[in-house]
Amino acid sequence: MRFERYVDSHKSIWNDFVRRSKNGTFLFYRDYMDYHRDRFDDHSLLAWDQRDRLIALLPANRQGDTLISHGGLTYGGFITGDAMKTALMLHLFEAFLRYAAEQGFKTILYKAVPHVYHRLPAEEDAYALFRVGAVLYRRDAATVVVPARPLRLRSGHRWGVKKASRLGMAWGESNDYACFWQILIANLWAAHRVKPVHTLAEILHLQAAFPHNIRLFAAFLDGEMIAGTVIYETEMAAHVQYIGSSPEGRAAGA
Repeated sequence: MRFERYVDSHKSIWNDFVRRSKNGTFLFYRDYMDYHRDRFDDHSLLAWDQRDRLIALLPANRQGDTLISHGGLTYGGFITGDAMKTALMLHLFEAFLRYAAEQGFKTILYKAVPHVYHRLPAEEDAYALFRVGAVLYRRDAATVVVPARPLRLRSGHRWGVKKASRLGMAWGESNDYACFWQILIANLWAAHRVKPVHTLAEILHLQAAFPHNIRLFAAFLDGEMIAGTVIYETEMAAHVQYIGSSPEGRAAGA
C-alpha cells in the first residue's frame, strides 16, 4: 500500500470516491473542506493498494508533529468504499502508521465518522484502532432522534408549542442568513462568550456550494424572524448545526 498527499489535481477523484463511499458526507467534498484551507496545513491522504486501486481517503491536517483527522471538521477518519473489510483495514492501519512515522509525526488524533452517517456499516477503523493500541482521549455525546420513534415532548415544550400556535407564529425555510446570523451571534455571545464557527460570508459561500445540504428553517412573528436553525442534511441524517432564538422568540415559544 502507498499513501499520496492530496493536491488540487486530485479533486475529481477525491470527490467521486466520497460520493461512492460507505461513510462519506458532503463535509468531505473538497469544496467544503477547502473553504478554510488558509487556516490549516492540509495533509489529506489518498490510500492506494498494491494494484493501484484507491481504497480509502483520510481528511487530515498537520499541526507541528501531530496529524489530525481533521482539525476543521466535526468528524473525520478513513473514508472507505464497499471493498473495505476488516483484514484490509488492519493492513491499511499498519501502512498508515509507517507512513506517519516516516513523515515525522509523533501523534495521530483520529476522529471517526459517527455511525449515524454511514450508508453502510463502516466501523472497521474502530477495530483497527483497538488492535494498534490507540488510546481513547475524548468522547462526545450526540442526541439522535429517529423520526419513526419520536420522543415525547416535555411539558415545557408542549406549552411552548401551544403558545406559538396561539400567537399565530409562522415557520418555514428561509434564505435570510444575515438576519439569522444576528440572532445567532447574540445568542452565543450571551450564553458562552463565543462566536459561530462560520462567519456569515463563509456560511453563505458554503450554502451556495451545497444548497441541498445546508438549509435554514426559521420562525416568524408578525413577519419578523425570531428564531431559526441551520440544518446540515446528509443522506442518512439531518444534523442541527446552529440554533438560535431572539428574546422575543424565547418568550413566544419559537
